[in-house]
Amino acid sequence: MPEYRHGLDDIFYYQEQDIKMEKIKNKEGFTLLEVIFAVSILTVGILSVAAMQAGSIRGNAFAWGTSEASNVAMGQIEGMMEWPYNDPRLTAGETHDGDPVGRYAVSWTVQDDAVIANTKLIQVTVSWSSHGNKIMTVPFVLGRVI
Repeated sequence: MPEYRHGLDDIFYYQEQDIKMEKIKNKEGFTLLEVIFAVSILTVGILSVAAMQAGSIRGNAFAWGTSEASNVAMGQIEGMMEWPYNDPRLTAGETHDGDPVGRYAVSWTVQDDAVIANTKLIQVTVSWSSHGNKIMTVPFVLGRVI
């Protein structure tokens, strides 16, 4: 008797499977609503990636400009280190304009004995225009060699 009951369970199982298969076979494809929903999700994803890419490009351009400005400032500082301590271009209290380097304008200000005696605090400022005006200031101390 238990075997017979087991056989009925098998029959009902296979009948349920046949009904499920018929439901799957009768499905013709996606509805228009499902397609619109899937396309809208895909569109939002693609637009998000595009916005991130645009932000990344702006960030890289800013980093590139800052790096170049730093190199220009360091080049100016290295040149100043070769000047004599009493060079007229190192007069305290004045803003001195250097030669532009590409799209970068260079200037510097000098303060005598600002840190310790017999030194000059020189602040080199590099400015450039890239989606607004940008400014970088690099300070350094020039000492008098006695």
